[in-house]
Amino acid sequence: MKDKIKIFDTTLRDGEQVPGCKLETREKLKIAEKLDSLGVDIIEAGFPVSSPGDFKSVVEISKVVKNASVCGLTRAVKNDIDVAVDALKYAKKPRLHTGIGTSESHIKHKFNSTPEKILERAVEAVKYSKKYIEDIEFYAEDAGRTSNDFLALICEKVIDAGATVLNIPDTTGYCLPSEYGDKINFLKNNVKNIDKAIISCHCHNDLGLATANSIEGVINGARQIECTINGIGERAGNTSLEEVVMILKQHVELGLDTNINTKLLLETSKMVSDLMGMVVQPNKAIVGANAFAHSSGIHQDGVIKKRETYEIIDPIDVGVNKSSIVLTARSGRAALAFRMKEFGVNLTKKELDDVYGEFLVIADQKKEVTDTDFPSILQKKNISYG
Repeated sequence: MKDKIKIFDTTLRDGEQVPGCKLETREKLKIAEKLDSLGVDIIEAGFPVSSPGDFKSVVEISKVVKNASVCGLTRAVKNDIDVAVDALKYAKKPRLHTGIGTSESHIKHKFNSTPEKILERAVEAVKYSKKYIEDIEFYAEDAGRTSNDFLALICEKVIDAGATVLNIPDTTGYCLPSEYGDKINFLKNNVKNIDKAIISCHCHNDLGLATANSIEGVINGARQIECTINGIGERAGNTSLEEVVMILKQHVELGLDTNINTKLLLETSKMVSDLMGMVVQPNKAIVGANAFAHSSGIHQDGVIKKRETYEIIDPIDVGVNKSSIVLTARSGRAALAFRMKEFGVNLTKKELDDVYGEFLVIADQKKEVTDTDFPSILQKKNISYG
């Protein structure tokens, strides 16, 4: 029996913090409904106190989401919590996400405070939130740079105060995977009431390690991953939902799984990209345009003979119809014959040899040879088609 990893999607909150990606309420509703059908467990709908528009969006999202929990973010401030509680009043499964910075840097420079006062504020925020909503997630901002001993202490106290989920953010994307995994393991083994809460991974991609850190987190006992579609988010982005989901799906030896309908990943990615105006890089894992495209002759020959020689994921599993054999100057005869056959022309070995020379001439002039080039290639070699 596989352990379920809850997927906490923060595309509409952390993802929207990208410059130029502000969404209107109607656009957020489209994404929220798509995320709900995708199978995410929690949708972080916004930061209600931040603006009237965000408040409205959380209210409206709460009304339409049928299956997932709807979450609102707050600081450890009573007014923030009051506003979030009001915004979540229509949610079938409301969750309130409150917290405070816990690293030495945040305590000294952001709050001009002391660890004792930060601990007190954290406990007060959770207790106050618990009066109104049962499901309370506490975030220890900059946990990645927080001492493990203080982090364990604050986690124990907020669990006692009623927290059901502990968010352990690598806010600055600083941690190495082994370091982040060790931190989760430390909490599992040193917080005496840890069995009463779920540990959550929230990682940023400043050093390109967000996905690796999140996976290391669940290997070490976390049971929720916070992520975004296409990995969008503040600065260099957040953990990519599609990446962690497919890693867990492919690595069955981990004994971990999610509720995500992976066949909806590509269309969800495209929707978010279109609405936010954020182009997905072609070489993006899972959902990039080149994720299942092959242009090297050696690779193409292998994929044509047996897809699994160069693909560890069946493209159909993520909503891609099939692999792409892209014809370039690096392509070999096997790829050209394959594409010609798809075009409706079965070449003999001699015809293929003749056509291949002409193909290379065109391929050296263009980045990609397409079906529109085939008629002229065939005509020059007096090969009939159609």
